[in-house]
Amino acid sequence: MEYMLLVRATSGTLFSRALVALCALLAGAAAVAQPPQAVPGLTTQQPPVTPQASPAEPITLDEALARARANEPAFATAVAAAKNAGLDQAIARAALLPSVEAHNQFLYTQGGAGFITNPVKAADPSLASTSAPRFIANNAVHEYVDQASATETIGPQQFNAVSKASASLAVATAELEIARRGLVVTVAGLYFAAATADSRVAVAQRAADEAANLTKLTGQRESAREAARADVVKAQLLQQQRERDLSDAKLAAEKARLDLGVLLFSDPRTPYSVVVPENVAPVPARADVEAALAKNNPELRSALANSHLADLNVTAAWLGYFPSLSLNYSYGIDAAQFGLYNDIGNRNLGYSASATLDIPIWDWFTTRDKVRQSENSRVAARAIVTNTQRKTIAELEEFYAEATAAHDQLDSLNLSVSTAAESLRLTRLRYSAGEATILEVVDAENSLTTTETAREDGLVRYETALANLQLLTGAL
Repeated sequence: MEYMLLVRATSGTLFSRALVALCALLAGAAAVAQPPQAVPGLTTQQPPVTPQASPAEPITLDEALARARANEPAFATAVAAAKNAGLDQAIARAALLPSVEAHNQFLYTQGGAGFITNPVKAADPSLASTSAPRFIANNAVHEYVDQASATETIGPQQFNAVSKASASLAVATAELEIARRGLVVTVAGLYFAAATADSRVAVAQRAADEAANLTKLTGQRESAREAARADVVKAQLLQQQRERDLSDAKLAAEKARLDLGVLLFSDPRTPYSVVVPENVAPVPARADVEAALAKNNPELRSALANSHLADLNVTAAWLGYFPSLSLNYSYGIDAAQFGLYNDIGNRNLGYSASATLDIPIWDWFTTRDKVRQSENSRVAARAIVTNTQRKTIAELEEFYAEATAAHDQLDSLNLSVSTAAESLRLTRLRYSAGEATILEVVDAENSLTTTETAREDGLVRYETALANLQLLTGAL
């Protein structure tokens, strides 16, 4: 009996050992089939590398203008128009010089005299020859033309065309300057708008932080039973509004950056930052502004060039009553044989010259109507000149007054910000001491945010007015 129990115990022990070994084997196989698990506190793999954003490239206003001139399509169109106007002037001047061309031509005409019914003429061997053309449009049955031809047309129309081309070049040059200054106005506006948007984000962030601190302060005072629950609710409402203002400010800043980035980069999403000078430039002296305006104003120069072009158009219309002279000289071969000599040994090389004088006689009053059209256009061009002069004077007064007023208000705006900040500090101290209400704190916070926003708007106003004044005088 004891022997049987020992055998059974021994058999059970062996079976349990075998079972444990089989489980260990299966666990090892499963471990091989599955990926290794990370052990807490032990790093088995390198963490993924997060790509770092490229640093924002600082862009000055001058660099922004240079980039915009290379990318803006309207300015590129004005540049192309100015270059084409210069080429038109060269073409008009070339028309005053003789033109030379090599003329090569082969002409074939049906030869032979055909059937001769008169018996007397039929007996004449010269009439049976096929050397004479039957169709008399050309000189021979085979005609070879190889000539160098020089042509010159002389008349007042050609000289007036050169003057018109020069006036058109002056107009295109002035329009190019106008386009350049318009681009400067656009870029400067977007540049300062981007700078202001960033400043507004800073103001909104400061206001949001201030509102969060106020919420924390009211919560502490409520816990100490020094403030009512209404104060906490009011502070929370202010914090929520400031957070929304911050979100809107960031969105506006991103829009401003994209608007300017369209003109600066191939990818508007390229990160960049605008560089605004810390020191505000002073307003230039009035005498210097007037002197610069008298020397360099593209709008007035364009109007004067258009007026001069209108005068030339009137002259060109009147020149339709005048005759024109054309001269032609040709040298080469115009013979029945293509060679220096013909069948009988005479030279085929020769020349011809012609002079043509065209005198207008009757054109059913077309020239008269063209003269009237050009005179009507001249009246309009002169009206544009006088209006441009008046407009330039008014813009000078407006821009200079705007720049002066905006510059004078900068010190007042800075003082208002300092006063509002001090008022907020004192009001918070009074509220902490239980001497002020939450409404006074909120009002002081709103006043500081309003004055800070007004200061940023004042800076943009002055920079814009100064840029307009510099554009008017050609300084920018």
